Amino acid sequence: MEFKTGDYGTPTNIQFPFLHGLKGIATLAHLDGLLCISLQPTNDLVLWNPTTTKYKLLSTPTGQGLFNNVNDVVGLYKGSADDYNVLHIKRTTGVTTAQIYSRRSGTWRQIRFDTKPEYATRMFIWSHGTLCGDTLYFTITEEWDVFINVVIAFNTNTEKISEIPFPPVPPTSVYEGVLANVQDSLQMLLMTTSGGTKKKADLWTLNGDRWYNLFSTPPVTRIPFSTWVTFTHFMTNGTWYLMSGPIKLYEFPTESYPLDRFYAGNWFQGNIGAIFTETLVSPTHLN
Repeated sequence: MEFKTGDYGTPTNIQFPFLHGLKGIATLAHLDGLLCISLQPTNDLVLWNPTTTKYKLLSTPTGQGLFNNVNDVVGLYKGSADDYNVLHIKRTTGVTTAQIYSRRSGTWRQIRFDTKPEYATRMFIWSHGTLCGDTLYFTITEEWDVFINVVIAFNTNTEKISEIPFPPVPPTSVYEGVLANVQDSLQMLLMTTSGGTKKKADLWTLNGDRWYNLFSTPPVTRIPFSTWVTFTHFMTNGTWYLMSGPIKLYEFPTESYPLDRFYAGNWFQGNIGAIFTETLVSPTHLN
């Protein structure tokens, strides 16, 4: 898909080349056209090149490379000598462990990954890693009790970690942040809700260990939808129309909003809906 125009060519159907009995896949990370996925229901981690259809199963008989979708997160990065690596972080009660898979050697090794013990509990929700430069960034959030939200930075060269606070938000707000690499700059889309109804978005960029605000949207009132609802939407003459069910139609004049484009998000988690766009190259690293 061409980002600026929204045009796309004839779609190509890609058959999954994995084991029989597969019920689905979950995409966890991507880099240079490679996807790190988990197979369902076996929970095996896999490196897959959809362009060439080649893949590499990362799980071992000793239990390495098995993904728990509740407690585990991963990050994908390129190490020395163009070696693709998978950082697999596993959490048990009070303990966080990490292993790194090397595509070149085809082996796993364990590393130190010292974080606060509370981050290893199920109270905290971790994001998968966002690669920017030589660092993988993970958000860690807890919004129901202690209200702690931080970013963990993993330096892929030194394999050391550091902790970065979230951008400043009002103390009475509920908020979530989504990380993205935008032209080699780490940015966070921060969604805040105040008073249970008013919602706004702020885009921040990280410079060193400090966040700088790029733009903010004015607070808007959230539109309530039922839990089970389907959406129909279309854009025409600068107006975005959204229909929920057969009787409710919402009209959004996009010229009145300080944004360049509107894209409908077809996936959400919690209070956030988001889409990011990236150019997909077609490497042959798994030939």
